[in-house]
Amino acid sequence: MKLTILGCYAATPRTLTNPTSQLLEIKNHMFLIDCGEGTQVQLRKHKIKFSRINHIFISHLHGDHFFGLPGLVSTFRLLGREKELHVHGPKGIKEAITLLLKLGDSWTNYNLYFHEITSKESVLIYEDDKVTVSTIPLSHRIYTNGFLFQEKVGLRKLNVEAVEKYKVDKAYYQNIKNGKDVVLDSGERIPNSELSLDPAAPKSYAFCSDTAYKPDIVPIIKNATALYHESTFLDTEGSLAVKTKHSTAKEAAEIAKAAAVKTLVLGHYSTRYKSIDLFKTEAEEIFANVKLAKDGRVFEF
Repeated sequence: MKLTILGCYAATPRTLTNPTSQLLEIKNHMFLIDCGEGTQVQLRKHKIKFSRINHIFISHLHGDHFFGLPGLVSTFRLLGREKELHVHGPKGIKEAITLLLKLGDSWTNYNLYFHEITSKESVLIYEDDKVTVSTIPLSHRIYTNGFLFQEKVGLRKLNVEAVEKYKVDKAYYQNIKNGKDVVLDSGERIPNSELSLDPAAPKSYAFCSDTAYKPDIVPIIKNATALYHESTFLDTEGSLAVKTKHSTAKEAAEIAKAAAVKTLVLGHYSTRYKSIDLFKTEAEEIFANVKLAKDGRVFEF
């Protein structure tokens, strides 16, 4: 599981920083999460193939989280995209994007599907044979969701020593990976537990966009491999966090600790602070494994 931070600062773009956008690579998928201004430039900068992005997840309709989407949709058209594109986001995302396409008479030459979300509870919004994606209801000034990306349990691994010991024909290898026993020509049944090993533990990634401190999300993200949680302010500006419905680094760490996640990634920093290291220092007082998002930074989990 690989996470590329395309942008991770609050509100306004600057010459050296970008608003929120991330690319999650999980089980051979490339999921784009939020799409602030400049996202397509960042994708090009990091040599990410546009054609591999088939699903985009938008947390809410504040500009620093989706103003890059109309441009990206249009660029896909100019590049002659044929593969369908799915956009998952709050109710209103379809109207916002299609109005711009209509006014510019620039309808896509590929199928563009919008999956609008209205539930205030956690719901499953995407599933295939490898991953699931569910919403994480958040508390912001407008309707907002985070997203929980979860790998499904994979196939069992072949125990090479065991299959060689029993001289199992290669024709049975796929059945073994699927969890089945093998009956040898002699009639002896070899249990799958002897011929295979447990698959790698499935990984999960929780993305918590703009939100006030919301401890009731803890059961949804429990034991996540990695949690990205906004930390717009430090605790010294806690009153501003309450007023604007954002979180502090301390509050993000408290969520991570309560949810027993393995890694906490902080982001969405206010530009009022001289160094983002201050966020890490504050969070580490509560939770040990803290990483700082930074434009262009890549995390492997």
